[in-house]
Amino acid sequence: MLRRYAETRDPALREELVHCFLPLARSLALRYRGAKEPVEDLVQVASLGLVKALDGFEPERGKSFAAYAAPTILGELRRHFRDKVWQVRLPRNLQERTIAVRDAVRKLSDDLGRSPTDSEIAELLELSEDEVSEAMRADDARRTLCLDIPQSNQDPEALPIAETVGGDEPGYERVEAQLCADNTGFDDHERRVLRLRFHKGLTQSEIGADLGVSQMQVSRIMRGALGKLLADIQASESVHKEAA
Repeated sequence: MLRRYAETRDPALREELVHCFLPLARSLALRYRGAKEPVEDLVQVASLGLVKALDGFEPERGKSFAAYAAPTILGELRRHFRDKVWQVRLPRNLQERTIAVRDAVRKLSDDLGRSPTDSEIAELLELSEDEVSEAMRADDARRTLCLDIPQSNQDPEALPIAETVGGDEPGYERVEAQLCADNTGFDDHERRVLRLRFHKGLTQSEIGADLGVSQMQVSRIMRGALGKLLADIQASESVHKEAA
């Protein structure tokens, strides 16, 4: 479906893909539900990011769509907070400096393994310490806290606020798995056995009892289905290598 949409840009196909990957957009939006923005608004912003990701995705590059789409959707959510959720409207240059300082804090924290000092931030951005301090105060004036900063500036191991609200939803992973299964060509028995084994978590003996067949027959069905899946993955990897 992703390849067909990349080739045809069919609006009906895009709508179907949006429906398929909406759990991904929603799960990313729910990371920010601790903020004061309504969840419905966050999901709408994330959905816009999903559409942008679909329009920009290039399947021939070999990257999974979820890995490509997640940064696009998160970027759209962060842009929403940056542009629309300020308590006080600040001059544009101060907004930009505040964003630059926040990004510098994140980069230096990763590089140094601790929270950077004002002087270290100023050196990286070629600003004065007063300008860095002003930007930090402006960031504190936001109605909604920046979700990328740590919970505590005193604790170098503190998690970003974004990781303490909401939670991951496995919905989009199931969507990708389902799309993969749909394209592999499993028969009804194979689909049912795989669903009972990997989705329901049943043992081969329990699956056999459920289907009225022996454990050995279940094992043969699973080997055949997994063999099909492996062949499909290898063929896909071969196509990607040739394209590269």
